[in-house]
Amino acid sequence: MHYLVRRADEVLAALPVAAPDRAAAAALPPWRAREHTASRTLLRALLRELGEDLRGGPVAALQGGRPYLPDRPDLGVSLSHSAGWVAAAVARDRDVGVDVQAPRAVGDRLLRRCCAPGDAEALSALPEDDRRREFAWIFTVQEACVKATGTGFAGRPWTVPVTLGQRTGAWEKVRWCAPREAQPVPAGCAWTERR
Repeated sequence: MHYLVRRADEVLAALPVAAPDRAAAAALPPWRAREHTASRTLLRALLRELGEDLRGGPVAALQGGRPYLPDRPDLGVSLSHSAGWVAAAVARDRDVGVDVQAPRAVGDRLLRRCCAPGDAEALSALPEDDRRREFAWIFTVQEACVKATGTGFAGRPWTVPVTLGQRTGAWEKVRWCAPREAQPVPAGCAWTERR
């Protein structure tokens, strides 16, 4: 699996937006259009780096929102955006999930829902900035895992067991990583073999 995480504005300033992506974003609100085109532009750049140029082909979405490449069904893809950050992931013959989260305030109720009891207590005791960042690392993995299975929020990401500080793991048939040293913002990646 390969992935990239970048600021949306940097992507759009450095790379051309493909016509199908610009057209798909035309009906969206401006903030959403920017992240929509930036995430797809980042995906196209990642594919070019891997020698898999789409040459302007579409990035489509299934009914639940999961992206796919109609012209390349052998490639699994995933996209994410959060507060001006975008992420893209791709893998051959695997389903993938990627999530990026700009840290934001998190209450005790959400901590208890998404974290093991000991981790929720430890996070509650951290200074606010540390709590936000550490929770975002946990939740990016949880969301990446349910994206990799194709279930999204219906897959109940908060049930994916991720402990405080954990960097790699598995859940059901999904493998995941939280590349903490490699990213300026919390991002999680997950992948599974296709059935």
